[in-house]
Amino acid sequence: MRNTPAVPRRRGAPHTGPARTESDSNMPPTDSPARLQTARGAPRPRAGASRARRPPPGSGRRSVTVDQHEIVLHGRRVVYRAGGSGPGLLLVHGITSSSDTWLEVLEPLARHFTVLAPDLPGHGHSEAPAGDYSMGAYANGLRDLLVALEHERATLVGHSLGGGVVMQLAYQFPELCERLVLVSSGGLGPEVHGLLRAATLPLAEHVLPWIAADWIRGGTARLTSLAQRLGLEQGADMREALRGHASLATPTARAAFVHTLRAAVDPGGQRVDARDRLYLAEDVPTLILWGESDWIIPARHGHEAHAAIPGSRLEILGAGGHFPHVQEPAWFVEALERFIEETDPARPPGPDQLRARLRQRARLGNSK
Repeated sequence: MRNTPAVPRRRGAPHTGPARTESDSNMPPTDSPARLQTARGAPRPRAGASRARRPPPGSGRRSVTVDQHEIVLHGRRVVYRAGGSGPGLLLVHGITSSSDTWLEVLEPLARHFTVLAPDLPGHGHSEAPAGDYSMGAYANGLRDLLVALEHERATLVGHSLGGGVVMQLAYQFPELCERLVLVSSGGLGPEVHGLLRAATLPLAEHVLPWIAADWIRGGTARLTSLAQRLGLEQGADMREALRGHASLATPTARAAFVHTLRAAVDPGGQRVDARDRLYLAEDVPTLILWGESDWIIPARHGHEAHAAIPGSRLEILGAGGHFPHVQEPAWFVEALERFIEETDPARPPGPDQLRARLRQRARLGNSK
């Protein structure tokens, strides 16, 4: 079932007025830090459809604890945060990050949902994999984690690299995906910051230990100075960037970073590109969240993905950077809750449906 057309609004204003779409270019921009766009023609959910409902006013402030746990899968430790009750939410972080990136939003979301936020293999406190750092391998690991923890289905939320991972998870295991939420996502175009492209060059793994050691010796002041030279202002992006760089202090973390990065990026930009398969997400409610001033991956990728996925929603955080969920956690939680409330979970596609969609786009002919 597709999501209903949503309405741009200022914070605190009533949710009224005509829907704004990407083609409404003559409308004046809102002065709100967030703008919302929805593809034209998305049908309203049918009456009586089963979907998540927000509790009555005043009932959403109950205390909820999200704790850290670990499980051994395929002989390796996987650490994750989990808590709450209700429909499932799987939240997947980006490169050099961990489940820590979701700390500001986990407990608010756990009041209405069952949240699961793992550290990807080789990140945070999870052990490194045997050697496969591809998107497909990460997707396989998440499938195994969901099955082991007895989560049948979930709304898949991915940030940056994690966006590419959850798209791969939905592609490989569509029966697990109720909805798709892409936050400043990788895998939607070639452009990516030059520092990440440079880190894929030959011998980068031999240079990183010296750089990391120099950063550590220099302390916070040196790291802050470097971030400012890269154009980062004090705030969420700088904090997350510094936390990510600090995570490269160990050889294992540096190896995971280089292997993961090279599986998705090369000196020319992002190598993994989901754009040619986005049409398969037509029946999956999809929300795209982006910071307008993202310095890692341009917000244009979000606009283009929104145009390519029928019925998708796009919300842009004005003056937001690469970590909108950290910069404005209340905005992120509200957007995600509203999206889930107003959409029905995708139905697992049958083989006939997938076959028909693939053959509709396929070009059959004789090979010469």
